Amino acid sequence: MTLDDRLAIEWQCTRLVAEYANLNDEARWEDVAALYAEDGWMTRPTAPDDPIVGRAAILAAFTARLPRTTRHICSNIVIDVESPTSARGRSAMLLFTGPGAPIVGSFDDRFALTDEGWRFGARRGSLTFPAA
Repeated sequence: MTLDDRLAIEWQCTRLVAEYANLNDEARWEDVAALYAEDGWMTRPTAPDDPIVGRAAILAAFTARLPRTTRHICSNIVIDVESPTSARGRSAMLLFTGPGAPIVGSFDDRFALTDEGWRFGARRGSLTFPAA
């Protein structure tokens, strides 16, 4: 794999992280779910041990949420390319949901190259400062 190949994969996976945050804040649930591989899974930072498996289940979980205004800030994104079809990444997340303290956490991601392009194969959220 060339350096250009590796950098292209890193950029595409980094873009997925940012796109996820923006689409989530816009409540565009179908578009958020489409960022996952068909058999991908996720855990919310508030429920890191409760996976939601499959694109359809991920969409259902998001559409079941009560409406709210959010702003996700993602940074410290580091992508490690494992192969031409696989990568992993980690990012820091700051979530604002209105009055009160922001939620600080992170995402550990697995990325997979699919027929639709790069998608989340797995996205595990966790909190840095869990509620006591």
